[in-house]
Amino acid sequence: MTDETVPKARFVRRVDSPVSHPTQTPHPAYYAIAMRFLLVVFAACLLAKAQMPAQDARNIDLPNTDTHFTPKVYKTLAEWQAHKEHLRKQILSAAGLLPLFPKNDLRPQIFGRIENRDYSIEKVLLETLPGYYLGGNLYRPLRPAPLEGFPAVISPHGHWNYGRLEHTTIASVPARAINLARQGYVVFAYDMVGYNDTIQTPHDFGDQPVEQLWGFGPLGLQLWNSVRAIDFLESLAGVNPRKIGATGASGGATQTFLVSAVDDRIQFSAPANMVSLIMQGGGLCENAPNLRLDTTNVEFAAMMAPRPMLMTAATGDWTRNMPREEYPAVRSIYDLYGKGENVETLLLDAPHNYNQPNREAMYAFFGKHVLGETDAARFKEKSIRVEKLQDMLVLHNRKLPDNAISYQQLFEEWIRFAKEQSANPRERLTYALAADWPAEVRSQIDGERILLGRAGKGDRIPGIWVKGSNPPALVVDPGGAEAARKTGEVARLLASGRSVLMIDAFQTGSAIAPRDRSVKMFLTFNQSDDANRVQDILTALAWLNQPKTRLVGLGKAAVWCVFAAAVSRQPVELQADLAGFRGTDQDFLTSFFVPGIQRAGGLEAARQLVAGQ
Repeated sequence: MTDETVPKARFVRRVDSPVSHPTQTPHPAYYAIAMRFLLVVFAACLLAKAQMPAQDARNIDLPNTDTHFTPKVYKTLAEWQAHKEHLRKQILSAAGLLPLFPKNDLRPQIFGRIENRDYSIEKVLLETLPGYYLGGNLYRPLRPAPLEGFPAVISPHGHWNYGRLEHTTIASVPARAINLARQGYVVFAYDMVGYNDTIQTPHDFGDQPVEQLWGFGPLGLQLWNSVRAIDFLESLAGVNPRKIGATGASGGATQTFLVSAVDDRIQFSAPANMVSLIMQGGGLCENAPNLRLDTTNVEFAAMMAPRPMLMTAATGDWTRNMPREEYPAVRSIYDLYGKGENVETLLLDAPHNYNQPNREAMYAFFGKHVLGETDAARFKEKSIRVEKLQDMLVLHNRKLPDNAISYQQLFEEWIRFAKEQSANPRERLTYALAADWPAEVRSQIDGERILLGRAGKGDRIPGIWVKGSNPPALVVDPGGAEAARKTGEVARLLASGRSVLMIDAFQTGSAIAPRDRSVKMFLTFNQSDDANRVQDILTALAWLNQPKTRLVGLGKAAVWCVFAAAVSRQPVELQADLAGFRGTDQDFLTSFFVPGIQRAGGLEAARQLVAGQ
């Protein structure tokens, strides 16, 4: 600071002054107190000026898979647990699984048994949705099961060339499954979608806008398969259903921490080489629209707390900062539970992997927390016999069951399930829209000009505010506040003496600005334009904070207002002519694109909520 920015302190004699005589030198403490006061005033003035950003952060701060994120700090367990529950529903919503689909009979087919001294391998085919099949291999100890049953592990794989059958020095799924079976676990190694025997969809799909409306994609299908894999292990004789864990590397680690986040039946886990603040996952099976809005894989992994978890890392990939960034952030969540000892990490000097040292660290960690054995030397990996691929593949010289459905039929089945689930429409629409009813709305008023924004969000909503009587009216025009001001509707409201707020909803009126939608996995980290428009309407309603505010949606803004009214915390008097908008997929694609909106109930759910106000 310079002398020009901080005024000089001046002292005058006053009754309560510590100066007892006008010529006496003031006490040094007086100068200190006065200077602190002036600094506080100066800081407050700066804050007032900086309160509203010069640009809307939603146009310039565009997080993506390669953003270097800073972890949030949670001060209390209650704060974290509330956020954890929010994240659980956010994951499920993004996956198209809010709520979970009804569970059909898995009709497990287990056959092709191979026995090799102390373990067995079998082929498995599960019907995880009617007519949709998941393939895998089941590894079991040959010794008799203990009275309480063997612990069990689901074993998803990453993007290795041979999927669940990958066996190289960098990664071996059979080696980890066989060694776990020898140590006393039942292991189910199963496919990613589009790999090996799980062939009714390609691996990469779900990037078509119509599929996104329904939350249909590989991330959700794989998460569902993981939930059903747990169901399968629970159903097996000789398995302890209270001791089920998960481990996988790379994309398999993403599946591990996502299923652990939404399904508490996972009691111990080891996501390898994927928990990172500098890369969040590159494939469609690791990204879905709305998945990582204001969050990261670090928080998803931390949702495992306080259950035991090992996070391994490598110097040659995006987990290289684990000891100084990701691990402390996750450990801080475990510490809130008083269970810091339940999370560990290991950094290996290696490329991206699930190699033998990595696997041995997992064996020792599971051994300590599950088997009660603390001697890591007892978990050194033993060599394995590699079976022929045809002896491991479920569909070698076989075809899928006769009721197997096609890709298009699977999509239609997904839609059918979604339409049959109508409970909790407000919650489901709120998560699809990522709608926030802000606790604090900041405002800056200059005559009739107003700026609104949520505290800590960096958004900036210009508008026109004409104060009158309550209840007020909020008028939204697709052309922005100036366009609304010129309408007959606003003229009538002003003539009646009502307070009227008109806003430039996101990317309308004076708020139009460039937005780079080409960043990696844009919709995974950023809301769509239409979802942001709904948010701006909610922010404006929260600022007005008056029951029975008249919400007027003009032209195509009528749709924005219908969905804002549906999830508003304050009841509104809605005036919105939807004209030809009937809620079809095509209507949403052309006039109101919000991923997951049809899965959440679409227009029918919104109308139901508005009618019930």
